[in-house]
Amino acid sequence: MISVAYAADAHHAAGPFYTDAAFWVGIAFIMVVALAMKPVVRALGAGLDARSAKIKARIDEAARLREEAQETLARYQRKQRDAMKEAEEIIAHAKAEAERLAAQSAKDLDASLKRREQQAMDRIAQAEAQAVKEVKNLAVDVAIAAARQVLAESITADQAAALVDGAIQELPHKLH
Repeated sequence: MISVAYAADAHHAAGPFYTDAAFWVGIAFIMVVALAMKPVVRALGAGLDARSAKIKARIDEAARLREEAQETLARYQRKQRDAMKEAEEIIAHAKAEAERLAAQSAKDLDASLKRREQQAMDRIAQAEAQAVKEVKNLAVDVAIAAARQVLAESITADQAAALVDGAIQELPHKLH
């Protein structure tokens, strides 16, 4: 008898679905979740876009530094080639001078040729050493600047301190 009365009461209370409080609570929940998701999705998108822009900027900067280093290296290689051409011209000039001196005397030829060839070789060695030194110095400067910039942008002060502490601890092992 109780089940019949309960069923009759439930049947009379039932109406259209939109009159039920549970329906409206569900709709309100869905709306709150939908409205709360919108700023969260925007914030996540903005954060990812900002990170992507930072990474792209770093990549562009690294590419620019690499291109600059390659241009500098090419410039110093051209200088080295020019120095070699100049050295070859100096050698050619020294040989021509030696031939002219050969007409005067064989004794003067030997002394003059040796002296001029040594001067030419010294100038070649000096020019080559200077060009190599400049290229190395520039490459080191560019590499240090790029490493400094990348490290400055990518590590925190705590990470930098940890790296320094680790390097100090490894120093005795590397010295022995």
